Order: sequence, then structure tokens, then C-alpha cells
Amino acid sequence: MAENNIILTGDRPTGSLHLGHFVGSLSNRVRLQNTGKYEPFVMIADLQALTDNAENPEKIRQNILEVTLDYLAVGLDPAKTTIFVQSHIPALTELPMYYSNLVTMSRLERNPTIKSEIKMRNFERSIPVGFMTYPISQAADITAFRAKYVPVGEDQLPMLEQAREIVSSFNRIYNCEILVEPEAILPENSSCNRLVGTDGSSKMSKSLGNCVYLKDDEKTLKQKVMSMYTDPEHINVSDPGHLEGNAVFTYLDAFATDEQVNAFFPEYQTLGDMKEHYTKGGLGDMKCKKLLNSIMQDMLRPIRERREEYAKDKGELLNILRKGTDHAIEVSNETLKLVRNAIGIDYFSDKEFLEKYAK
Repeated sequence: MAENNIILTGDRPTGSLHLGHFVGSLSNRVRLQNTGKYEPFVMIADLQALTDNAENPEKIRQNILEVTLDYLAVGLDPAKTTIFVQSHIPALTELPMYYSNLVTMSRLERNPTIKSEIKMRNFERSIPVGFMTYPISQAADITAFRAKYVPVGEDQLPMLEQAREIVSSFNRIYNCEILVEPEAILPENSSCNRLVGTDGSSKMSKSLGNCVYLKDDEKTLKQKVMSMYTDPEHINVSDPGHLEGNAVFTYLDAFATDEQVNAFFPEYQTLGDMKEHYTKGGLGDMKCKKLLNSIMQDMLRPIRERREEYAKDKGELLNILRKGTDHAIEVSNETLKLVRNAIGIDYFSDKEFLEKYAK
């Protein structure tokens, strides 16, 4: 497989994966995997999860297999995609040390993703160093596999830009072309770039408690949809409704097809027709939520059923992770060897060094 067809992506195992993960990256991973044109690596980022969970490692330990189940449930195939555990890859702890010398603190502090996460978690100046250097660790994850493509949501673009800066600096300083500058693959549907939470918040987040999880049962899913944030000014059915900031319509934009809308509401040919009626007045929020619930139940039911089936054999899940991790070690060690050589610290395998000094 050509190097420029390698994909790297992953998730922090701090809980089961949710709909934001699915639309932001997971569905893209499955689509790209199934084209047969790429060599995908998918990482369970337990080291990154420790940056703000160091005092509660059991939380991460408990979710390693949960995330693996979500991967398999959405359609990632271990025969086509290498699924591995970050903490077991030696190169991913060594490369950040080399890269950290190429990045200033002021540059890290300017990273928009880091800034928003600090604000959301109320870290202020008590931010753990490991969390602050998250962009460097992520650059190591990507470059260790010389990945060209990274399926991400829009909120991760600043992290990817910083990875490209690190690659450029490394190749320039050490006069080489070892590291590959990664490119983002964004969701094709712009509504999926950053899926809002069920409460209308700008981001779906486990810590905010506004998630729809891929494993949510039918009853739980319905409850979340029916309590979803809409338009606070749309009090009566006859009132004109607003689409902006209305989580229900954001989700409909992300998941509904015109055919589904027409099947549920025969009076509308398209989602656009339904929106027009809502904004004029005369269409209630509850009817819109019932449509959304129907669509999401149909979408998540097969994922939930596959997940339940895979959960019956935890031993096989561990075998999948072990095999994928072994392969990831082999690939990343090749990159690490090249990086050491470029820097000039491969003392005991450098023939020129040995001939000059070991006499």
C-alpha cells in the first residue's frame, strides 16, 4: 500500500462513543475503509485520555473495550483496519519528546482547540502539562504511521494545522523528507462538521451530559430526542419558528433525507418544504421531534444490535486489539528509526559514528 494512502485517526476511551463521533469521523472511517483504496489505522488514545484523567485511570481502563465495541458496531473491520492501543506503542511516547523541542509554549497557548477545551474544563492555570502538549502528542500519533489523511470534525482542524507545522519544522531542520504533512478529511455533510449537543450547546460532549450514545437503547434515545432543545420563542404551534440554534433541525439537516420526510409527512416533498412551514408557523416541535426520533431509531438500531452481538465474546475483542497493536508497533518503529537517524542520535547503529569514535 502506498504511503500516501495511509489514514490515522482515533478516540479517547473516556466513555462510550456518541453521535458526534459518528458523524464527525466514524462514518467517514468506515466509508474510506470500504473503498479499498486506503490503509487505515485507528487508535484508542488512552495516553491522551490520561492527560486529564491521571487520578482516575480506572475510567480509561473500563472503556478500552467499550470503544472497541463501538468501532466494530459501526462497521470498522479488523481485516481492513488496524485497531490498536496508544499506550502500547513505544514510538508514541518517544516522538513527542523530539517534537516538543520544535514548538514554543506561546504557539501551544494560541491553539484554538486547546483554548476552548481549557475554558470548557475550567482548567485556567491549573492545566496539566500533558493536556497542554496534546497537539504535540497528536502530531506524533499521525506522523508515526506517516499518515497522509486524518478524518476529523471541524473542531480538530487547528490540531491538524499544528501537526503540519511540526512536520515542516522537522523536515527543514534535519534536511529530510521523512515526515508526511497530513490532510484533513471532513464530513461531506457540513451539518456534521460539529454536531451540537441535545441541549443546543455548540458541542456534543460527555462532560456536558448532552450526548446521544451509539449504544443508547430505544427508550433512552426517544427520551433524549423528545427533550431536545428547539426554539424557546416557538411556544404555540401557530407561532413562527426559528431554525438557527434549533437542535432538532440541526439533526434533521445531518440525518434526514427528503424521502424520509415525505414518508413521515406526505404533505412535504422535501425537508426544505418542512422548514418553510415551520418558519411560517403551523408546525409543532413535537411532530418534528417524532420525525427525528423515527429517523434516528432506524439509523442506530443496527449499530446497537451489532454491538450487542460483539459484546458476547470479550476474548475476541482483546485478540483484535493485541493483533492490531503488534502491527502498529512494527510500522511506527520503522518511522522512529528514521527519525533517530535524521536527528543523529542512532549512535550504536550508525556505522560512520562507530568508525570515527569507537576505535
